[in-house]
Amino acid sequence: MEVILQRRDYLTLYILLAVIYLLGLQIPLMENDSAQHATMAMRMYLEDDFLNIYKGGKDYLDKPHLHFWLAAFSFKLFGIGQWSYRLPALLFTILAAYSSFRLAHHLYGKKAGHITSLVFLSAQAIILANHDVRTDAVLTGAVAFGVWQLVRYIDTQKLLPAIFGAVGVGLAFSTKGQLGVFIPGACVLCYLLYGRKWKSVFSWKVLIGSFFFLLTITPVVYAFYVQFDLHPEKIIEGQKNISGVRFILWDQSFNRLTASGFQQNSPDYFFFFHTLLWAFLPWSIIAYSALFVRLKQLFKIRFAYQKGMEFLTVGGIILVMVVISFSKFKLPHYLNSLLPIFAILVAGFLVFLHENGKTKFIRTLLIIQYATLSLGTVFVLFLTFWAFGVPSAMAIVSIVFLLIGFIYLQKVPMSMTRRMIMISVYFMVLINFCLNTQFYPNLLHFQAGNNAAMIIKEAKIDKDRVFKIDRWRASWSLDFYLKQEIAKVKIEEVTKTLKSGDWLLAYDEELELLEQKGLNWDREHAMDHYRITRLKLSFLNPETRPEQVGKAYLLRIVE
Repeated sequence: MEVILQRRDYLTLYILLAVIYLLGLQIPLMENDSAQHATMAMRMYLEDDFLNIYKGGKDYLDKPHLHFWLAAFSFKLFGIGQWSYRLPALLFTILAAYSSFRLAHHLYGKKAGHITSLVFLSAQAIILANHDVRTDAVLTGAVAFGVWQLVRYIDTQKLLPAIFGAVGVGLAFSTKGQLGVFIPGACVLCYLLYGRKWKSVFSWKVLIGSFFFLLTITPVVYAFYVQFDLHPEKIIEGQKNISGVRFILWDQSFNRLTASGFQQNSPDYFFFFHTLLWAFLPWSIIAYSALFVRLKQLFKIRFAYQKGMEFLTVGGIILVMVVISFSKFKLPHYLNSLLPIFAILVAGFLVFLHENGKTKFIRTLLIIQYATLSLGTVFVLFLTFWAFGVPSAMAIVSIVFLLIGFIYLQKVPMSMTRRMIMISVYFMVLINFCLNTQFYPNLLHFQAGNNAAMIIKEAKIDKDRVFKIDRWRASWSLDFYLKQEIAKVKIEEVTKTLKSGDWLLAYDEELELLEQKGLNWDREHAMDHYRITRLKLSFLNPETRPEQVGKAYLLRIVE
């Protein structure tokens, strides 16, 4: 049987991708969500309280506990650090890659397996999710594992896959609520519909699986019960008698769909469809081509079951994207847990094109890949050198080495399908090497919280005497890198609360207010500050950056 990728191909690409992911472990945490979630998990670990979630000392009624539990457990094993916070996300990403590999092998044959995992691991949103870690990496791994195991159960009727599938979906629920059930549910439903395999549903094994699903979500439901249902006196968003159980079982995802409790952030019903263009780079154009061709094929055969065809990927993707597009609160990373399914679709499509000799189509896609990736690489290299100056000598040598490797790939004779996969993954390695070693580390110089923590450690300032102002700026990275929650003080009470010798983190727009309150200080450390997760061209441009960057100060208070 002719192979598309040789063993040395995928081993080389896996090693290069592993380097990129390991480099991402060492990037300082970015505010808001990543540093915020790390600080919330740190509090769990430090206070040995795993039932209650707090955000800056206030009850947190939003995401379930699993992501925070995993991070806290990692802190317990390896200590508090940016890499130990990211470790569970990386492990679940590996689980997602393996699960999608196995599911693609099941649906499309041996050739599709490694192609799927390489497509998934080289997707830009997945690489980003492993250093800007939120709940999505854990969710993605749990969803991919759950779908794979449930498909195994449907096709084998064995009990163990039913149990594993239920546990996978339960873990997804314990990470993101109903969304973690909806995505695998939509994919499996489409698989059942097309294959007419309803017999597997009406089985005592489904009852056993349901029991294990309930067992898996019980810790999270119980934790919400303890934190909220047992304390009806707590005031959340101006309301009392809040039921945490009702929230996690019903309200949580529906609140996001209706923007209840959230500010509506996008009325665009095509938000996720165009977000996919960058989130699934470098595979997005191929993904849309695969969707179109597969739908056309299914309509041509009037959705009649045909060996070698499947509806799990196409149906699951369309159903999920249409439903979440009606949400009034949208964020790009909502797509992440669907990317393993996209990866399977792309891999199956490439295998189909290769085996059926669709040379013209493959050549067109290859040209598009070259154009897209060349532009992307030129842009990132330009951005790296232009925005933050010439990188280190080691970085330049590494970039040159990667470029030589790309040139070498052009000289090796290979099929167009193999070349498309090789150059696509290789380009993403080059792009993210520049981002993870140069762009993001330089960007973090403009986040005041982690830089203030560095100054406090170097100056040996007593962190118990460090305060921050209780306003809209949370400065989560300050707390995390000092390994404790820093006390907050209201700006109206600074003179009553702070004593001579205390230190206060304040931002430039707060200095005048502090002076008006009669606060005095005799020493200060100044730091640049910018909201680095909301980049603008005027900030990236070194000539206009000074006008965009604010200041933060560590002030030593005197009477």
